[in-house]
Amino acid sequence: MTARSSRRERGAVRLDPRLLIGLALVAGSTFGVWALVSGLDDTVEVYVARDTLTPGTELELDALDVASVRLGASEEHYLLVGDADGRGDGLVVSRTVRAGELVPSSSVDDADRTGLSTVVVPSRGPLPSGLEAGSLVDVWAAKASERSGFEAPAVLVGGAEIAGIVEETGMVSSDGVAVELLVPRDKVAALLEALAAGDAVDLVASRSAGD
Repeated sequence: MTARSSRRERGAVRLDPRLLIGLALVAGSTFGVWALVSGLDDTVEVYVARDTLTPGTELELDALDVASVRLGASEEHYLLVGDADGRGDGLVVSRTVRAGELVPSSSVDDADRTGLSTVVVPSRGPLPSGLEAGSLVDVWAAKASERSGFEAPAVLVGGAEIAGIVEETGMVSSDGVAVELLVPRDKVAALLEALAAGDAVDLVASRSAGD
């Protein structure tokens, strides 16, 4: 063996096979962890009601929040961001969705099929505490009477849902409060007649509201 070949052997870098195996194991482990995490990250973006949504109102996507959640098999039951965008404009709320809740896909429709109309009812006094959009109330009415002032009250509309509460100044009501009620269309005429006739109309929290 010449002196030159001896120097080449001494200067050559020798890799320990165990080092190569260790590097391969580390790389495989890193890839495995990444694949596992990627597989577990099956979250989807779903719409969340920022405020209570009531039936018959147009669904405005800009007024909703978006959350990334893991729904699993129940994913098809909620309004996903991509699906909602694909359905276009004109979506209507078909049933109540409380503020902070995920929006179920079954709670929206392409047209208003609720059979409800919105009627604004001025309050004759302070509203019962706790009433808000989505609450249910019974509409009581007492016809005006020349002898005693008013006849015995009776329920005019039962279980009407509140669509919103309007605070206005300069109203006849002492508290300046009016309530937007969702009323079945076959009850609208009777309610408007009572309001026009000056009957005593009061709102009472419905027991079906969970009180």
